[in-house]
Order: sequence, then structure tokens, then C-alpha cells
Amino acid sequence: MSIPDFHVIGASQIKDWLLKHPGDLVELVEQTYLLHSDKKAINPDSYFLRFPHDQTNRIIALPASLEDDTPLAGIKWISSFPANIGAGLDRASAVLIVNDRQTGYPRACLEGSVISAARTAAAAVVGARHLHPTPNQIRHLTVVGCGLIAYQSIELLRKLGWTISHMSLVDTSPARASRFADKCRTKLGVETGLAQLADAIPQSDLVLFATSAGTPYVLDPEWFRHAPTVLHLSLRDLAPEVILAAQNVVDDVDHCLKAQTSLHLTEQIVGTRDFVAGNAAALIRGWFKPDHMRARIFSPFGMGVLDLAVARAILESLDPAQLHAIPDFFPTPYVA
Repeated sequence: MSIPDFHVIGASQIKDWLLKHPGDLVELVEQTYLLHSDKKAINPDSYFLRFPHDQTNRIIALPASLEDDTPLAGIKWISSFPANIGAGLDRASAVLIVNDRQTGYPRACLEGSVISAARTAAAAVVGARHLHPTPNQIRHLTVVGCGLIAYQSIELLRKLGWTISHMSLVDTSPARASRFADKCRTKLGVETGLAQLADAIPQSDLVLFATSAGTPYVLDPEWFRHAPTVLHLSLRDLAPEVILAAQNVVDDVDHCLKAQTSLHLTEQIVGTRDFVAGNAAALIRGWFKPDHMRARIFSPFGMGVLDLAVARAILESLDPAQLHAIPDFFPTPYVA
């Protein structure tokens, strides 16, 4: 066997693929949920690297393996440094290493933050697709956290034919919310307005949380009495009282009920996981039905196997001539 080539794939190539395949991206995420449910994917716990005297910043390792007809292993190494936004940098930066399953050699290093944001947006679309009572139609969307993840989620919904009649924006920075509103209005054709949480949520049939919150601040379950669809992408916004009053769906129960997420806090209070209706695969397969009499909250922790599935699709679609090879990256094999 010859020493394999090692390649680097940057953000521009990844963005180009994602731009051309929005529908494929969502189907890929949905099918990967089913693969994981069928034990054809391995998704160990994520590993959080935190720092002394620093409760805000972290770097997370997400190992995974696809065990279907074209197996592939890999790991995403993604940092979250929220103060970067004020310095003109992205909050999240990442790399994704994929490994050949025959030799174990790393095949490629892909820029990971673009893939991560895209698969998170696709997960949001999957949740909306299966939980929202009016398919492809949102009367009033409230967005809490006006950043990249929220924008890409809205953009992907619009690309796939969803209509959004009105949108309210909530953010700790009015200036950021105003810029977000302008972008949504000019690029996506969605009318927007800035709002307060207590006013916006009770008016909305779909609420999207995409913040960097570390502890719950949405405390009143009465705000959700009208039974909206809630895409809880940031995982730590909702108090246990809100969780307990709703129908809860996760991507993976074991992953989501840890690391002090809203659902983990709820489990610690009630001592059971019975408040979780099921996972994404069970929802997709119709093993339980959305409860339109109460809020339906989709809380995807973010599975490394999703990043790996997107990376594999990109690698398989690129012509070898488009791949940037690193000569002599690996050493000559030792011979005894």
C-alpha cells in the first residue's frame, strides 16, 4: 500500500458546494439521523476543553464514524469565543479531520465552521419540517440571537420554499439586530422589526433561539401557551418550567441531557427523562406525533456525525484536481 495523499479543503470550496446543494444538505442531515438510530453511525460524547477562570470560552472535540457502505471516521475541533464578535472575528472557528477507515490515515483537513453552521441550519429545517403545523409557512418568526446561525437557518428555510410573513428580532445588541434586519430585508425579502422577548414570543408561531447564553433567561411558560414551534439551537435559553410545559424533541437524548443544557437542568430537578418525547429519528419516522396543543421544542445538541456526513459528501463530489495536496505530509513508513 502506498502512503496516502493528504488534502486541505478551505472555506471557499465548501461554501460553493453548500450554495449548490441546499436541498441535499437537509436530506443528508435527515438521513444521518436515521443512520445513527439504526446503529450505522458512531457518535461518542463530545469533549469540552474549558479554561481556568474562564466560563465563557471553550473548545469542543466531536469524534464520529459513519459505518454504512462507505465508512469514514473523523473529528471536529471547534472553538467558541464569543468576544471575537466585538473584534470583527467569528465566534466559532473549526477544523474537521477525516480518516480513512482502512488504514486510519487522515485523508483531509476541512475548514469546519462553515460545515458546522450549515449542518446546524439544516437540523433546524428538519425540526421545522416535522414539527411545524403549517408546512413551509411561518406567519410570525421570532429570532433570538442575531448571528450567523440564525441567518443561515432563515436563509436555508427561504431557499427551500418557506414563506415568512413577518419576523421579530431580539438581541442584546440593538445595533447587531438592526444590521441583521437590514440583511434579511434586502437579501431574503423578509419584513422585520426589533422587539422585546415578552412581546415577540406570544405573537409568534415559530421561535428560533441561536444565542451564546450559558444559563436560562426565558423563565415564563405562559409566553408559550399558544403552542409555537421552538427551534432551541443554543440549548441553554429556556428554564426548566418552560421545558416541562412543552413537548420536547432532541437529536440524541444522551448527548442533549448533559453539559448543563436546559434539558439537563430539567432532568436534575425532576430526576427523570420522561419529559423528552423522543429523538429526531423517531419524529422523522412518525413513531410519535407533534402535539399541537402545546409548544414543541426541538433541541439539537449538534452531533459530530452530521459534520462528518457533510464532509464526506463534499469530498466525494470534488474532482481530485480541485483538492489541495500537501506533499510529503506523512513520514516514510518505518521498516524493521
